[in-house]
Amino acid sequence: MSVLTRDEAQTRAQLLDVHRYTIELDLTTGDETFESRTVITFTTRADADTFVEIKPAQMRSVTLDGHPLDPETLDDNRLHLKDLTAGEHELRVDAAMCYSRTGEGMHRFTDPVDGETYLYTQLCMDDAQRVFAAFDQPDLKAVFDLSVKAPEGWTVLANGITEHLGDGRWQAAPTPRISTYLAAVAAGPWHSVRAEHRGLPFGLHCRRSLAPYLDTDIDELFEVTRACFDRYHEKFDEPYPFDSYDQAFVPEFNAGAMENPGLVTFRDEFVYRSAVPDTERQTRAVVIAHEMAHMWFGDLVTLRWWDDIWLNESFAEYMGYQTCAEATRFTDTWTDFGTARKAWGYDADHRPSTHPVAPETVDDTASAMLNFDGISYAKGASALRQLVAWLGEKDFLAGINTHFARHKFGNATLADFIDSLATATERDVHAWADAWLRTTGVDLLTPAVTRGDNGTYTLAVDHAGSRTHRIAVGLYDQDLGDGEGHLTLRERLDLDVPQATPQPIGKRPALLLLNDGDLTYAKVRFDAESFETVRTSLAGLPDPLTRAVVWNALRDAVRDGELAATAYLAAARAHLPRETELAIVQAVLAFAAAQVTDCYLAPEERPAALVTLSALCRDLIRRTEDGDNPGLRLIAVRRFIDVAAHPDTIAAWLADGTVPGGPELDPDLRWRVLGRLAVLGAVDEAAITAELERDPSATGQEGAARCRAALPDEDAKAKAWDAMFGGDGRADLSNYLFIATAQGFWQPEQADLLRQYVPRYYKDAVAVGARRGPAIADAAGRYAFPAYAVDADALRLGEECLRDGEPVPALRRRLADQLDDLARALRVREG
Repeated sequence: MSVLTRDEAQTRAQLLDVHRYTIELDLTTGDETFESRTVITFTTRADADTFVEIKPAQMRSVTLDGHPLDPETLDDNRLHLKDLTAGEHELRVDAAMCYSRTGEGMHRFTDPVDGETYLYTQLCMDDAQRVFAAFDQPDLKAVFDLSVKAPEGWTVLANGITEHLGDGRWQAAPTPRISTYLAAVAAGPWHSVRAEHRGLPFGLHCRRSLAPYLDTDIDELFEVTRACFDRYHEKFDEPYPFDSYDQAFVPEFNAGAMENPGLVTFRDEFVYRSAVPDTERQTRAVVIAHEMAHMWFGDLVTLRWWDDIWLNESFAEYMGYQTCAEATRFTDTWTDFGTARKAWGYDADHRPSTHPVAPETVDDTASAMLNFDGISYAKGASALRQLVAWLGEKDFLAGINTHFARHKFGNATLADFIDSLATATERDVHAWADAWLRTTGVDLLTPAVTRGDNGTYTLAVDHAGSRTHRIAVGLYDQDLGDGEGHLTLRERLDLDVPQATPQPIGKRPALLLLNDGDLTYAKVRFDAESFETVRTSLAGLPDPLTRAVVWNALRDAVRDGELAATAYLAAARAHLPRETELAIVQAVLAFAAAQVTDCYLAPEERPAALVTLSALCRDLIRRTEDGDNPGLRLIAVRRFIDVAAHPDTIAAWLADGTVPGGPELDPDLRWRVLGRLAVLGAVDEAAITAELERDPSATGQEGAARCRAALPDEDAKAKAWDAMFGGDGRADLSNYLFIATAQGFWQPEQADLLRQYVPRYYKDAVAVGARRGPAIADAAGRYAFPAYAVDADALRLGEECLRDGEPVPALRRRLADQLDDLARALRVREG
C-alpha cells in the first residue's frame, strides 16, 4: 500500500475542501468481505489532478460528477482523479472491502464461547481506506453520514447516535467535522448498559460472553466516566463537542484504546474476567480519562499532520493521569506513571531511534506510525508536567482554552499551540518549546554536596544536558526514635537548574534526593552518603512517589552500567517486603525478572536470581496472609509463578485450585501456572487441551497457544514457528494469537533447543512483516524477537538484517530498538 507523504498531503490540502462523506456499509454479505458505498462531496480551489485512497477487495464502480471512471485505473490504493475543474464535485465509489484479522481497518472476530461475531473499525492513522474511499489525511475534515446494514439481532454503534430503522438497517446521526481516521463503527450482538449524564447519553458495551464481568464493574466504570467528564468541564471552556459518549470494549484490539469521537474503543482485556490488583483498575481509569481528553485535544482540535502526534498523545497522557488523581479514588496515579510509563520514555530516549517530542518533519505515514512510542506519550507528558510546574496550572489551562477557541473543529500545529500558551503568560514559552520539544535525550542531574567552614553544607547540581528544570530537592533525616530505618522529610527545596549559585542546605541530610516529587524529566544520581542511605533505608521513605523516584534512579544506574545488576536484586530483596505501594512492587519485580534476571545477568547467574525472586515473593505472600492486602498478594503470587524454577509448588496449586490461604486460581492464574509448567516441561498437550475445554474463551485460546509454544519439545516448537511465520493467508493467526504464540516461544530455560531459530528469525520476520502488514510486523519485532539470546552472534545477525534484509518500516524500528537493548545488555554483562 502506497504511503502518503507530507508533501502530497500539503498539496492536496491546499487544493481541496472536503464537505461530506455519505457512507453505506453492508455487513451481511459473508465472512470475508463487506460492501462499501461512499459518496464524497468536495470542492477544488483550482483546476488540478488529485487522488482518493481506497484498498478494495473488488472495485465495482466509480463515478465522478455523474461520469463513470474505469475501476481498473486504481493504482495500488490510489484512485486518480484527473482534470478536475475548480468548483464543487461529487465522487461515488462502490466496492467490496476485506475484513481484517490484524486489528486494522474493519476487524472481524468470532467469539469461541458462543459463536457470535463482532466487527469494529480501527482507522488510525491511514486505514480509513480499508473501509471506505477517502481523502485519508487528518487536515481534510468533513461531516460523516453513516448508514449500516447488519444482521438481525445486532446493534450498530457509531460516532453519532444510531437509530434502528428495521430490517437490520441503522442510521447514525451526522457528525460535526472530523478527520477520516476518527470515523468509527462497531457492530455485533453487544451487551450494552446505558445511562445519561448532564443530558448526554452514555453507553458501555462488550461481547455477550463478557456481560457478567462488565456488569460487575458497571458502577465503577460509570463513576470514573462521570467524574472525568465533570472535571474536564471544570477545566475546559468548550463543552463536550459530540452528541453521545459510548465506550465499547472490543476483541483483539491492538492499542489500549482509540479516541473515536463519541465511540471510544478499548481492548476488552479491560473487562476483567479474573481478579486484578488495584493498579490495573487504576490503569483502566487513566485510559478512560486519557481517551476522554482526546475529545478536546485530538478530536475537537486535530493535528494538521503526523509530525504533531504529541499534540494528541502527550496532552491526553498528561491529562489522563492528572485528572484521575484529581477526580477519582485513584489519587496516586503519578507514582504509577513514574514507575512504569516514565521508564518507557527514558528507555526510548536512549535508543538510536529516539526523536524529539515534536519532530521538525515526519516525511510520510509509515514514518509517523513509528512515533506512537514512549517519546510521544511518556516523555511528552513529562514535559507538559514540567511546563505546568513552570507556568502554573492557571496559565497553562488559560492557554489551552485559547487554543480550543481558536481552532475548534479545525486543525492546528505546534506553533499554534505555543502561540495560544503565550497569550496566557509573560514567560518565554517559545524558548521552552525549543528546549523541551525539539531536542532529544535525557538530561542527567547529579548532586555535589560541599561542607562549609561553619559546618553547614551547600548543594550544587551538576547538570549534563541542555534543558532548564524546575525541581524539588528533598532533604531527609534518619528517624532515630523508631529504630526501623524510617526517614523523615526535613525540607523540600524548590530549585531551578542550572543554578545561579550553590544552594545552602544546612546540616548534611542522610538522603538528598533530586527531583523529589518527579516533576521533571531527567535521570538523577546520588552522592555517596545518600546512596548508602538508599541501600539501607529505601523502604523507610515516607512518600510512595519519592520511593518511585529512587527506584527509577537505581533502574537507570543498572541500565547505564553504573550499578551492578546483582545490587539491584539485593535492594529489591531488602526493601520490597516492606513496600506498600502496589505500583512500585509491580514495577520493581517486573524489571528484576524480565531485564535483570533474563537479560543483564549471565546464564550461570540466572538460577540464583530466580531463587532470590522466589524468596522475595514468598515473603510478600506470607506478609499478606491476613487478607488485608489482596492486591499485593496477587502481584506476589503472579510473579512467584513466573519465576518458579521447579514445578512442585505451582503444580500443587493447580491441582488444588488455590494458593494456600488464597487466592483461588481463576482463569488468569490457571493459564499462568500452566504456562510456567509448560516451560519447565511439567505438562503435556493433554493437560493444555483439558484446560482449554475448561476455558474455551478467546483468552483461553490465547493461553493454550502460549502454552503449546512454550513446551520444550522440538515438534511443539516447529508447529509454533510455522503458525507464526508459515501461514498461507487463510490459515494466518489473528493478531492476538500471533502475539500469544510468540510470547510462549522464546524461553531462557530452553536455550539449546531454540538456538537454531535465532538465525531463522530475521528472514522469516522480514517475510511475514512484508506479507501481513504493519500490525503483524510490529508484533513480530516486539514479541517474537529472541530477546533471551544475549550474545555477539545474535547482535551481528540482527545488524546484518537491518543492513541487508529490507524489513518494512514497522519491523525495522522494532528491530533497531531490540538490538540496541541487546547491545546494552551485553555491555551490562561485561561490566
